[in-house]
Amino acid sequence: MSEPINIDEIFKLLPHRYPFLLIDRVTDYEPFSYLNAIKNVTINEPFFKGHFPKHPIMPGVLILEALAQACGVLCSKSLVAKEGMEFMYYFAGIDNARFKYMVTPGDTLELKVELTKHRRDIWKMHGEAYVGNELACSANLMSAVKEVKSD
Repeated sequence: MSEPINIDEIFKLLPHRYPFLLIDRVTDYEPFSYLNAIKNVTINEPFFKGHFPKHPIMPGVLILEALAQACGVLCSKSLVAKEGMEFMYYFAGIDNARFKYMVTPGDTLELKVELTKHRRDIWKMHGEAYVGNELACSANLMSAVKEVKSD
């Protein structure tokens, strides 16, 4: 079991920023194994203006993006870049995405990702997003990892 990761460290691990950063905190992880994170869903999210004004629901594609970002953080905490380099993680594929529960303002989305396989620069993971005990979304995700020069 590892120490939680707060938003300041998440900023260092992912290039995403508001309004597209979809992880608020990592609660637990083990390099090369799993990561658990949370996203606090609020009515202030910009997507709720159009999805849907009278019945706000978090778009499924953004739940998948939150899972993909959790995968990126797991990769970041598993690899060490060479001097003057950093890793970029690209969402490379998705299979078997299923949506089971509507995520609405006030929910805490619990993100759970598990590494299932990796070879060189391709990482395959299984992700699940929960609201309480309800499975909201599950999918198999693939990331491509590239080492690039640091700014």
